[in-house]
Amino acid sequence: MAEGPEPKRRRAEAGDGAGEAAGDGAEAEAEAGAGAGAEPSPGAPFPLSSVRLRRLLRDSAREKAAFVHGQVTGPSGEDTDAVLILEKTPFQEEKIEELLRKHTRLELQMANDIYSTYRLYPPPELSEIKTTVVYPATEKHLQKYLRQEVHLIRESWEDYKNITLPFIQSQSFSIQWVYNILEKKAEADRIIHENQDPSNGFVLVPDFKWNQNQLYDLYLIALIQRRDVKSLRDLTGEHLPLLKNILQEGKEAIVKRFGVPGSQLRIYLHYQPSYYHLHVHFTALGYDAPGTSVERAHLLADVIDNLVLDSSYYQKRALTFALRADEPLLKKFQEAGRV
Repeated sequence: MAEGPEPKRRRAEAGDGAGEAAGDGAEAEAEAGAGAGAEPSPGAPFPLSSVRLRRLLRDSAREKAAFVHGQVTGPSGEDTDAVLILEKTPFQEEKIEELLRKHTRLELQMANDIYSTYRLYPPPELSEIKTTVVYPATEKHLQKYLRQEVHLIRESWEDYKNITLPFIQSQSFSIQWVYNILEKKAEADRIIHENQDPSNGFVLVPDFKWNQNQLYDLYLIALIQRRDVKSLRDLTGEHLPLLKNILQEGKEAIVKRFGVPGSQLRIYLHYQPSYYHLHVHFTALGYDAPGTSVERAHLLADVIDNLVLDSSYYQKRALTFALRADEPLLKKFQEAGRV
């Protein structure tokens, strides 16, 4: 297997959308798209040491992540909200021996026969915490990352036409960051593969959640060139050439660039998606990526097979997805008596 690529510039904070309803840490997918940056000033680092902790919005043992509400005091004395997402980064194989040699302290927690548990304290240079910043943060951002009850929705095609689609059309979900990538106004240096066909083409780029330091958590996104397909619900037999291109060319590009074969990739779409421009996720099969639960992920190969069987498959069948208690779309379903 090929060595992991050199780390490159990550996407700036941006985007919007329904977000992850049930996955820990994946809500940042829409928030950390690209192009709508939220730094205090261009090129200036975020004043992390000046953040005052307000509350812990949520923590995730599975993702080894904490979601924090903080505030920063500006030059005029005004307080501005921020969301900090703190994530422990994956281990890098080449650093493990150094970690064992250079640990600053080792405390025995338990010993029983051949088993023992220790608390190991690594040196600062081996204690990296990936920090994602949403700043300035709105009340919507705070609610997005706050721990919420989750409800399963069973959406019929009639529900989609009468509830979900009008809701999508009424919202101002910004996807300008997607268009910036497609038009090479941003992140052109990060493109792994591009098919420029306006109907059946796409761009393949690393997802912001992958730091590109190792292949274990490989994560890339295919963004389609055309702008008239919002989600799985829009797909028909007309889109089979596009979907087949993504599946075949995406796998070929990844094995060529990273040495990971298609048999070790999980390739899928989300419904509901985090943003309403059709995109496909490519993740390492061994990586427990956020958003891969059965109520959200749809394997691209299965989507293709379904459309081969019935061109209108996704305009006929009911789809299940999860929504957090605070999401406006859930309220729409409740008002319609569908929850």
